[in-house]
Formats: sequence, structure tokens, C-alpha cells
Amino acid sequence: MKTALAIRHVPFEDLGSLEPALAAKGFGVGYVDCQLDDIAALDPTAPELLVVLGGPIGAYQDDIYPVLRDELKMLEARLRSNRPTLGICLGSQLLARVLGARVYPNRQKEIGWSPLTLSAAGRESPLRHLSQDGIAVLHWHGDIFDLPKDATLLASTAISRNQAFSYGHSLALQFHLEATAAKLERWFIGHACEIASTPGVSVPALRLDSARYAGGLELAARACLDEWLKSLR
Repeated sequence: MKTALAIRHVPFEDLGSLEPALAAKGFGVGYVDCQLDDIAALDPTAPELLVVLGGPIGAYQDDIYPVLRDELKMLEARLRSNRPTLGICLGSQLLARVLGARVYPNRQKEIGWSPLTLSAAGRESPLRHLSQDGIAVLHWHGDIFDLPKDATLLASTAISRNQAFSYGHSLALQFHLEATAAKLERWFIGHACEIASTPGVSVPALRLDSARYAGGLELAARACLDEWLKSLR
């Protein structure tokens, strides 16, 4: 069986809608929890697919969270061998850092649902499924990254120009395509302090937009994932 391994930084930020989509494609899905498991002991190239998920820490904070160094080494090995790798939010920032790009706090946090603006390359990529009429994606980040050298920019928003890029068999997404309305209820509790301290953001508004957009995103995310996996063959 093909294996998909996800590195998880907080329990409630998991693969979401991508987990059943991967299972339907014949992947056995497993998790590595960075707080509990020894990432350094893993064979970095063994999984057919590696997914590095989001979390509330900075990709540049390895002096505070040394486990990030093990993740960076694993990503370096994946990139060297051109093994399929998907970075989501923090995962995308770690990919950008491995590729030599700067990761740093944005001028404002981007939390909530909004549509993507795709580049010309993005419109020819699997991300085209995420830009259909009525589709919005979930943003939940305070940091951004510069576009790495030789990477292809795929998507932007008004707040964050570099929302997604591809590099070989790696795909970096600053936004959350895996979000589901039901599972976001855990985010509203887990990120309660951040929500309360961010102007213009509230749980009722996030819940209302999640009910409006999450169903469409789930279908579009599955189509995006399917097309991306096919492109790697």
C-alpha cells in the first residue's frame, strides 16, 4: 500500500478533508506528532507522500522549538530526492525556508475565508479547482514568505502575495485547503486567544463563513489533490 505521512504540530490541525481523499486513492495514512514522536529517526524518503501541516509557531523559531530542525532536515532530503511533498501553512513556510527564502511576520494576520487570485501558471495547475466561482479557502497565518528561487508562484491574495508555489514534486500552500466546517469547531477553541486578539475576527463570523464555504472547498480540494497526485506520475 502507498503511504502518506503527515507531520502534525497541534492535534486539531490534521489532514481534514484530505484524509478520506487520500484513503480513496489507495494511501495508508499515518501521523507523526512532533511533540511526541522522534522525527529524526524517520526515513525521510520512505513515504510516497509527505504532508507537513500547520501550527501556531514560526518556521524560523527552531531556537525555541528544536524539533523544527528535524523537520527541515527531512524536507531537505525530500527536495533532494524530488519526493512528493505537500506543505500547508507552517509546512509551506518550512519548505520556503529550506529553499533559501525568507520567512517573516506579515504586516497583518490573515484569518478567515477569501478567494485566491491565481497566476498564469496557477490557472494551468491543479489549483484551478480552487478558483471556481463561489470557492473560497481558509487563511489562518501571521507569517509570510518570499518566493524561493526557481519556484513557480501559483496563487496570491491582497494580504499575502505568495500564497502558493510549486517546486519540482513539492507543493506549498500558505492557506488551508483541508478545512471542514465540523473540524473547525476545534480550531475555534484551540485558537481562542488568537481570535480574541485579532481585530475584525470573531468566532460567530468564522462559523458563518465556514458554513457558507467549507462544503464547496471540500469538493474542490479533492479535485485539486487528485489532479496534483496524477501529475506526479
